[in-house]
Amino acid sequence: MSIWSIVVALIILGLLVTIHELGHFWVARLLKIRAFEVSIFVGPKLVDWRKNDVEYTIRALPFGAYVRFTEMDENGNAVVSDDPDLLINSPRWKRLIVALAGPFMNMILGIVLFAVIYCSLGFTSLDIGAVIPDSQLEQTIITEQTPFEIGDTIVKINGSRVETYLDYYYMIENDISEADNVTLTMRSRDTGDTYELTLVPQIGERPMLGVTHYAQIDEKYNGWEIYSVSDYQNNGNPILRVGDYLTKVDGKSVADEDFDEYFSSLTDGDTMRLTYIRNGVEYEEDCVKTMMLTTNLRGIILFAYDVEDPASFFGALKTAALMPYTIVNVSVRSIGQVFKGEEEVYNMVSGPVGMTSVVSDVVDDVDDSWTDKLISVVQIAGIISIGLMFTNLLPIPGLDGIQVILIIVEMIIGHPLSKKSENVLNVVGFVLLICLVVFAFASDIIRIILE
Repeated sequence: MSIWSIVVALIILGLLVTIHELGHFWVARLLKIRAFEVSIFVGPKLVDWRKNDVEYTIRALPFGAYVRFTEMDENGNAVVSDDPDLLINSPRWKRLIVALAGPFMNMILGIVLFAVIYCSLGFTSLDIGAVIPDSQLEQTIITEQTPFEIGDTIVKINGSRVETYLDYYYMIENDISEADNVTLTMRSRDTGDTYELTLVPQIGERPMLGVTHYAQIDEKYNGWEIYSVSDYQNNGNPILRVGDYLTKVDGKSVADEDFDEYFSSLTDGDTMRLTYIRNGVEYEEDCVKTMMLTTNLRGIILFAYDVEDPASFFGALKTAALMPYTIVNVSVRSIGQVFKGEEEVYNMVSGPVGMTSVVSDVVDDVDDSWTDKLISVVQIAGIISIGLMFTNLLPIPGLDGIQVILIIVEMIIGHPLSKKSENVLNVVGFVLLICLVVFAFASDIIRIILE
């Protein structure tokens, strides 16, 4: 983990928190609520100025930001006042809107970041752009009478609605076993009618490396770029990692036309000598090959649009606007996998160390250009920003969620909670906060150790 990856992670987090706090400030000003200070970042002051009775400061440490809605005396204590322009004296509906403004700004920022990427580089739709030969989809089209046409849109998978391409990929790759049937609810491009397609896998057995790779041969290394690795590779001790480039097996180049024929001739238990590239460095290591159940491909290639006209422009905006739904959908499904025992619990929560590790994987990758790194960093920032929206709505002290809950309770009962009840709620919330912080930190460390 380089110093640059740490700096980039801190800047991302600092900017996301700053936008969050500015959301509180902008909405408060719009509602005529008084603010005393807006601080961008924390720590020692670098620059400060006053405008419209508000002190603005830029501080040295990019760890966060804050807006101060109370006046402080010379000893740093809050000044009690009945000024109706103060947040604490404002109507409950105003306080609720101000509390929700920070998370809302994080959601908007995430959508904007994704919209910039999709409008600049294009976006993947749920329209089927091509069918892979000898695949499950092709077999279904051949053997059954269906109204399928290229360009039809996936609406549901096994009865569950999908809104973006990420919903589709997650459900296909994580929720459904490769050996299970998949029922797709489709919408016809021509008529708008819906119909169903059932994909039935053909199950077989063949020697496997336990990796999934991009189909094309990488020109730089003349090998396969790996984008997923099975936990069962090498008898449960995987050698390859995501992002590696596999170039040879027992000296046989994976780029050779007869490689598949050669690899299929190997038998169960053979030890293979893998040659691979990791971060620009070539390695060789022995790997035990195992026989694994395999299926033919689902066969779906989703269509990617370049933004060239109003229709594709609004398609890009729609895909970006649906990202909060997708992140919630994927998160809920991931939690469900934990309860089913299909996913380790430490993979569900990530703290600052985990976030820095993700950024490091991008920033420190020697095989990506600076343009690719920038795009990946923006995508990560978009995901984290939307994630912060939901995190801040948790009913935990220090987060906006606790204020939202207290204000809603006030609205229901017609008066503030008693100090005793509020203190109990804060203590319980604080304990939950400490547990969450410890769990997130422990999860980050476990992932690092197991990598």
